[in-house]
Amino acid sequence: MSQKLCVYCTNIDIKNREIISNDLAWVFPTNIPVVPGHILIVPKRCVTKYEDLSSEEKKAIEELRVKMIHALKKAFGAEGFNYAWNENKMAGQSIPHFHLHVLPRKESDEGITEYEPRKFLYRPGSREITEEKELQKVCEVIKESL
Repeated sequence: MSQKLCVYCTNIDIKNREIISNDLAWVFPTNIPVVPGHILIVPKRCVTKYEDLSSEEKKAIEELRVKMIHALKKAFGAEGFNYAWNENKMAGQSIPHFHLHVLPRKESDEGITEYEPRKFLYRPGSREITEEKELQKVCEVIKESL
């Protein structure tokens, strides 16, 4: 995938939402969250599929996932998590840059409880877009919990 075409690589609003990063990956909240604290973990290198990631990139993503689950527990009272990624358009991948969805979940969720990724994570128009100002607040809450 050409970085010139990828929204994760070129959109300044997304770049400004960075919560944490390491040399090979970074984290930001999605602008169409299923529940508060719904984040994406994305490799810095623009690749479409998990299998195309290097072992170092996979390790970098896992390191961020572990840090984020602790922060999301503290920031949002998460008791569990949904993890999801889709590969290829036919599977529901809407942006051709690998990204791991991490959804903090708790008993009192008002979000989707009958979780089905293809129906709720990737269907255009299925969720409301959150304003950048609100996303920046989410970033700050999570950063304070790291």
